[in-house]
Amino acid sequence: MRHLSAIILVALLVVLPSCKYFKGRGLFGRKADTMAVWHARQDSIRVADSIRNAQARLMAEENARADSLRKLGVEQKAVTSKYNIIVGSFITPEYARRLAEDYGKKGYNTNIIKMEGSRFELVSAEAYDNFKQAFSRLKEFQANIEVDAWMYIKK
Repeated sequence: MRHLSAIILVALLVVLPSCKYFKGRGLFGRKADTMAVWHARQDSIRVADSIRNAQARLMAEENARADSLRKLGVEQKAVTSKYNIIVGSFITPEYARRLAEDYGKKGYNTNIIKMEGSRFELVSAEAYDNFKQAFSRLKEFQANIEVDAWMYIKK
C-alpha cells in the first residue's frame, strides 16, 4: 500500500507540470504578463510624448501669433491706456520685474504700473482704451491664461 501511494504521488508530480493549467501560471504565464506590462508602458510613453509635442506646437503657434500682433502694432501701451489687465501686484519691485519678464517672453506687451496711493506695483499684460474690449479680453484671459487676472482702471 505504501508503494502504491508513492507511485501515485510520483505519477502526479510527473503529469501535473505538463498540464496547460500549470503552464499558464508558471514561468511562461509570467513572461506573457511581463511583456503585456512592457507594451502598456511603451504605449503610455508614446502618448505622453505626443501630448508634450502637441503642447510645444501650441506654445510655438501662440508665440508666433503674439509676435505677429506685436509687429503689426495691435498691442497698445499701458502707459497711455485706461484699462489694464493685471496679472500680478507686488510690493517688492524685483518680483514685479520678474513676472513682467515672464509674460514678455510669452509675447505680451507687459508694463509695470505704480498703483496710485499705494506701495504696490502692478504688472499689466495687456492694455486697452475701450472698456468693452478690455472686459471681454479679461474674461478670455481669466479662462485660458491667468485665473487671478483682474482689471485696473486708470483715472
